[in-house]
Amino acid sequence: MNYVYETNRLFLKLPSADLLRELLDFQIRNQELFEKYEPMRPDNFYTPRYQQAVLKSEMTLALKRQAIRFYVFCKQEPHRIVGTVCLHNIVSFPYSCSEVGYKFDAACHHHGYATEALAKVLSIAFEELQLHRVYARVMPQNTPSIRLLQRLGFLFEGTEHQCLFLQGKWTDHLRYACIRPNGETNAPMTLQ
Repeated sequence: MNYVYETNRLFLKLPSADLLRELLDFQIRNQELFEKYEPMRPDNFYTPRYQQAVLKSEMTLALKRQAIRFYVFCKQEPHRIVGTVCLHNIVSFPYSCSEVGYKFDAACHHHGYATEALAKVLSIAFEELQLHRVYARVMPQNTPSIRLLQRLGFLFEGTEHQCLFLQGKWTDHLRYACIRPNGETNAPMTLQ
């Protein structure tokens, strides 16, 4: 697995300790937006120490191929995180699947960065990790996210009722999935 991937306009980097300043800036810049869609955060979430622990944990999970977060940077601004895409809950053969999650800087919406980054991560999931299936959960009112998934070939599978506790209440999520192109996965993903 590479530590940096490239698309036409973006770099996707795996977690590393040198991303601390950029990560903290990204989280603080987008606090209001992200907190609407994520579980309650601890009081010390927006501190260097907490974010350093996050990066360390993510590095360990990536090495074990249990979860892989990609930090997204525009080539024009290579020191500013504009989003993240994460393959988490990676399960090896015979399931060969993972859940994908993503979030992008509010200032970068409607530029196609999420589409470009998620397409690259799907390519990594299917080609490098040899996964068969990638799925996503999205809140029913998050129309831009639903359109993003549909644009990339995800199909609606149903509603997961009260599946995630957000902002003090259980929330429903729609489930979408994308199957490896051609549906061929002859070799199981190997964990090394």
